[in-house]
Amino acid sequence: MRRPSLPSFPPDVAASWERVRRYAVPASMIERVAERRLAGDWRGACTAANIDITFDLAEVAAEHGRATAETLEDDLRHMAPDLIRWHLPRVDSGGHTTLAPGRLVRLASYGAQGAGPILHLVTPGMVEGPQRSKLCFAPVPPPEESDVHQEWAGLRPLWDVRRVDGLREWYGGADRIPFFHADGTPLIEDELPSEAPGPGDPAAHTEWVTRLHDRGELNTALAATRVELSVDFSGLPDWARDDPHALLARLPLALTRWEPRLRELAAEGFGTAFRFPVTWRVCATLRLQGSGPLQLRLGDNSKPSDASELTEASWQRPVDLDLLRSGRIGPDALHPLIRDALFPARAAAEIPAGPPAPEPPAPVRVRCRGEWHEVRLRGDGLRAASHSEDEQRRERALRAFGGPVTGCFAVERAWSEGTGRLPRGLREQRRELFLRVQHGDTAGVLALLDAGFDSRARDGRGRTLLHHLNKLDHEPLLSRLLAAGLGLEDVDQGDRTPLHVAVGDLGSPALVDALLAAGARVDVLDQEEQSLIDLIKRYRRTDLPALLERLMREHPELDHGWWDWMDD
Repeated sequence: MRRPSLPSFPPDVAASWERVRRYAVPASMIERVAERRLAGDWRGACTAANIDITFDLAEVAAEHGRATAETLEDDLRHMAPDLIRWHLPRVDSGGHTTLAPGRLVRLASYGAQGAGPILHLVTPGMVEGPQRSKLCFAPVPPPEESDVHQEWAGLRPLWDVRRVDGLREWYGGADRIPFFHADGTPLIEDELPSEAPGPGDPAAHTEWVTRLHDRGELNTALAATRVELSVDFSGLPDWARDDPHALLARLPLALTRWEPRLRELAAEGFGTAFRFPVTWRVCATLRLQGSGPLQLRLGDNSKPSDASELTEASWQRPVDLDLLRSGRIGPDALHPLIRDALFPARAAAEIPAGPPAPEPPAPVRVRCRGEWHEVRLRGDGLRAASHSEDEQRRERALRAFGGPVTGCFAVERAWSEGTGRLPRGLREQRRELFLRVQHGDTAGVLALLDAGFDSRARDGRGRTLLHHLNKLDHEPLLSRLLAAGLGLEDVDQGDRTPLHVAVGDLGSPALVDALLAAGARVDVLDQEEQSLIDLIKRYRRTDLPALLERLMREHPELDHGWWDWMDD
C-alpha cells in the first residue's frame, strides 16, 4: 500500500521518520528506562537508554555547592532519557535513521541568565556507529566534543516527566493538539476552521495557520502569526530568486510557536536575534522587535554576529504531528508518555503503547522454475521448502563448481553472501533485523533469533552480526553467534573482520577484549591496507593501550605511520 506523504516532507524523508519511530527507541528500552526511573535509579535509566554519565554528584557538590548538586539530582530523578533519545535530531540525508552526530544539547542551566554550569548531552561522533550519547555537567561545553549546539532551554516537556503535559502546548494546542480530538481520533474536514479563529482556541489557530502554510499561502500564514518577511535576493541562489517563498513553504514550520519561544530564549539571556538553516546556502534570521511583529529575513548562509543558532525543536513543527496527520503512525505507536500527554482522553490500548515488538519471520514467495515456491528463514540459514534435500545438495554442488544458480537457490546465495537481489519480503526482514541492530536493540535481536531468524544473515555490506556487536550488548550474543558458526575472521565487502570494526567503529574495550579472548587474529589488513594499529591511531583509541602495546610488540611491521601526523 502506498504510504501518504507528509505536508512538508518528501516521501523518502517521511519514510525515514517512520522507521525512526519504529526502531530508534525500542519498546524494551522504554520499559527498562521506566522501571529504573520509577525506582529512583536515574543512573540505571540512563544506562538503559544507552547514555553514558560523565560526572559524579559528589564532585558537583564539591565544585559548585550542595544546593546546585541537590537541584541537579532532583532534575535527574525526573529525567526520562528515552524521551531525550526520542526527540534528538536525526541525520537528514541518505535514508539514515541514526542520531545526528556531534550535537551538544543543552538541557538545563544552573546559574543566572544561562551563565552557570549546564546539564547537556553530546550525541555520538559517527553516523553509523554505536548510538550511545554522553550526559555531561560542566560550566562550559567542551568545544572538542561538539561544534553544533542544540538549545533546549525552556523545552523541559521534551525530557522532564514533570512537564511532559506541556507537549500539547508545544504542538500548538491546549486541551487537545491540532487536528485531533483529545482521545486521538482525527478531526474531519467539517471540524477544521474555514476562517481565522479567535485567540481563545490555540489548537484551532494552529490548524488554520498550518493549513495556510501547507497550501502555499505563506504570506497569509506569516501575517496570522505576527511575522514580517524580508528577502535579500542577492543572497539567494539563482533558482530560488523567482520564488523565495517556496524555500520556506517546503519546511515544516511551527509558526504559532515562534514568538513565545523566542521571548522565552530572550528571557534566558540568548539575545533577540536567532538563525536557522533553510538550505545549505540559505538561512533565515528571526529578530524580536520589542512588542512589535517578528522580523524574518531570508538571505545567504552567513551568520549575523548577534544571532544565536535556533535548534530544530524551536522552529520546526513536531514531526510526530505530521506522522499522525498522514496516518503513518497511530497514537498508540508513540512513546507512552507522549501518547498520554497528547491524548489525555484516550482509552488504554489493548497492547502497551509504544513502538511495535519484532515479529517472527514469515515465509516469502519466490519465482522458481516457472512456479511460486516458499522460502523460510531458520536459525541455520534460508531454506526452500519446495525442494528436497537431494535437490538442495545438487544445487550446492553445482554452485561450488561455478555453475549457474537460479530461483530459490539464487535467493539462498544472495542471502548468505549479502550480495545480489533479494525478494522484497526478505529485504524487509533483513532490514528489520539490522535496523534493530543499528539502534542497539539487543532484546529485539535476541527475540528475532529466538523466533528462528537466521543468525548468519549478512547486511548489504556483507557484515554479519559479529561485525555489528559494537552497537549491541555483546555479552548475551557473542558466544551464541560463535556457536551458530559465525567466524571471527569472516570479512565484509571491505575485508574488515569483526575485530576491525570493533576497533575502527568505536566498539567498547570490553567487546575488543572479548573478541581477542575468543581467538580473533590481530595481524589483519582491510581492503585499504589498514591494520589495527592504523585504526587505533586514526580514531585516537586511547582506551585500547594493551592492544596497541601487543600489536607493536608482535607486529611492528603493521605500523604504517599514516596517522602519526595527528599527534603533531
